[in-house]
Amino acid sequence: MEWADLFLLNPTILYQMLAFPFAVLFHYLCSFGYLSPSARYVVLLVGGFLIACAAMGLYALLLFIPALCSVAIFHSVSPLRVHTWVFVFQMSWQTLCHLGLHYREHYLQEAPCIRLSIALSSLMLLTQKVTSLALDIHEGTVTVTFEHRRRKEPLLGALPFCSYLLFFPALLGGPLCSFKRFQAQILCSSLPYFTQSLWVAGQKSLWALTLQLLRLAMRGHEGTLTSLAYCTRFGCVYVVWISALLFRLAYYSHWALDESLLNAAGFGLALGHDPTHGDLSGTAMWTLETTHRIALFTRTWNRSTAQWLRRLIFQRSPTQPLLATFTFSAWWHGLHPGQVFGFMCWAVMVEADYRIHPFLSNLTKSWCTRLLYKALTWVLTQLVIAYIMVAVEMRSFSALWLLCTSYISFFPLLYCISLLLLAKRATQK
Repeated sequence: MEWADLFLLNPTILYQMLAFPFAVLFHYLCSFGYLSPSARYVVLLVGGFLIACAAMGLYALLLFIPALCSVAIFHSVSPLRVHTWVFVFQMSWQTLCHLGLHYREHYLQEAPCIRLSIALSSLMLLTQKVTSLALDIHEGTVTVTFEHRRRKEPLLGALPFCSYLLFFPALLGGPLCSFKRFQAQILCSSLPYFTQSLWVAGQKSLWALTLQLLRLAMRGHEGTLTSLAYCTRFGCVYVVWISALLFRLAYYSHWALDESLLNAAGFGLALGHDPTHGDLSGTAMWTLETTHRIALFTRTWNRSTAQWLRRLIFQRSPTQPLLATFTFSAWWHGLHPGQVFGFMCWAVMVEADYRIHPFLSNLTKSWCTRLLYKALTWVLTQLVIAYIMVAVEMRSFSALWLLCTSYISFFPLLYCISLLLLAKRATQK
């Protein structure tokens, strides 16, 4: 039962594991030149189609329809307007899908459908790839040519885009791989670092298994989120902290497994780069668990998505880019009550972090006070992040209210008060 709980509780993990040998086979065939670039596009696309159908059933249409429509937009809209068209279409489609999930869960009171949840998760990843590619086309770093259209071969011209949006190693998870990097790997006559890639993939798979085993071992000592209704005073702090720790372990293991699959397929390593370096490494996890800065945690957490949000929203927002980024993140995640509250709270905490640490750094003169300052702010960072993470996982107002009325709310409230005081102090100067 424990092993079933370890692997089958999240079906996405199972499908990623089943795709692993096919990723290795694909990488082997490409490394020794057995597949032409066109054949590679087709294999990746067919693999994505099969995995989507197996994991999502009929809900795979929620993924196929926007992917095909986006490719049509790429080939029919001018580069200057393609980003706007793709962004509006993709986010409208994703929002409708999320609203449908809200309707089923909250109004019809239906049990969560695993296949639909997998489809929506993959749709969010598709949004990343679609908008990233649209920005590349808008900025001129990727060019859409119409040679195949003139030759009456429109499908051949659309094949690279369809393959990129639906290629199976990154269909259910994984860091965002840019289209330029994807195409460079496909067009390379032979993919380098086959042995090194498998070695890195094996290491990351073992790391993912270790994290899952650690999470499984800790579940016997956890206070689950349902315990928020029964905990008292500072006991609720422990419940929230241990629950957030379990969430983080789950995320770390999933990211390691996702990157392992990309490495196994040959997409985890950039051409000409050190094969031991990846998008997710132990250094990132170490930084997340040891930093005393909420802002640094935010930039490091899910780095691929953070960089995508920075490029898509933060750098393009004329006013209040931080608030705009977190607002869009809540929208992209699905607009559940906890997600809206959690991401808005996160934005305030980051803003407070920018003001608190310069102020405290000026007060710490000796090594003893600096050590005390870093220790206390590390504890506060851990508790505030735990609060935000648990809030984001809330799916109902009643559960969110339990969190807001628990003792752990004192710590984000402390940051809010500090932000107000320091902002007032800055205006008085």
